[in-house]
Amino acid sequence: MKQNRSDLSTWAAGALAIVALAGLPLVANDYIVGVGLTLLMWVALTQSWCVLSQLTGYVSLGLVVFYGMGAYLVVISWQAVPLWLSIPGAGLLAAVFAFLVGLPVMRVRGPYFVILTFGLAELVKYSIVTGEAASGVASRILFGTPELWLVYGLMLALAVASVVLLAAVSRSRFGHGLRSLRENEEAAETVGVPVARFKLTAFVLSAAIPGMVGGVMALRSTYFVAGQVFDPMISVTVIAMALLGGGDSPKGPLLGVVFLTLLSEVLWAQAPLVYMLILGAILMVFVLVLPNGLWGLWQERRARQSRPVEVLP
Repeated sequence: MKQNRSDLSTWAAGALAIVALAGLPLVANDYIVGVGLTLLMWVALTQSWCVLSQLTGYVSLGLVVFYGMGAYLVVISWQAVPLWLSIPGAGLLAAVFAFLVGLPVMRVRGPYFVILTFGLAELVKYSIVTGEAASGVASRILFGTPELWLVYGLMLALAVASVVLLAAVSRSRFGHGLRSLRENEEAAETVGVPVARFKLTAFVLSAAIPGMVGGVMALRSTYFVAGQVFDPMISVTVIAMALLGGGDSPKGPLLGVVFLTLLSEVLWAQAPLVYMLILGAILMVFVLVLPNGLWGLWQERRARQSRPVEVLP
């Protein structure tokens, strides 16, 4: 009964948050809506990353490759393919690419997996940049891009979809199988967990939404440079947000995204010259002091408050 009440309150809070976010463009100026758009982008990317990396323990630095491929597809097909088709197409492209490279990539573990995913992202990045340079196209200008409210609405839909995806996977039998890989992959395979299929499925699921997110964010600016959408800092920021939040359910990463996004905005406005130094120092403190993240701290406090008080005789 207590668990059902907790789930009900969580869904109610989520519904209220969605309604509030949906109404933001109606009451806020473009700057606030832009901050909301950035927040939703990081929500969608971080939740998608957690489907693979938080549940299995396979830390990926390659999420940006799906983001960049989706952005590139939408840009080169702009005004030739309708938006309702190009955005899902970006997600499909990312998912197909993940499926094709997933089997060899998911065979390695630990630091080798981290290096391989980073190298894969850089390989795709420089292949596209080299192809653009060979064709004489260094950048692209997009005309007739959608208004900010439409881009914001599309990103809100993707953010909600990513949260629902992680919640569904986290509570499913498939999610429990992924956690068993994180604990002991050999033992999981011994008891019958289809390790290769589970890892590949998680890899594909974690790629689709970032592909669409990249496509939507490409429309935010009228000026497009291929190298910028494959920036490795996108993957690094996602990892930082997920670790700050902690946990492998949607709540922890959400806390990390909100905290780091708002903190970045404040630091950028108040101390633009030393913004990255202060942010880096704060992240180091968090990693050392709160290894389980903000969600772990919240759970520890709730556990202490719910602990019965012992009465001395």
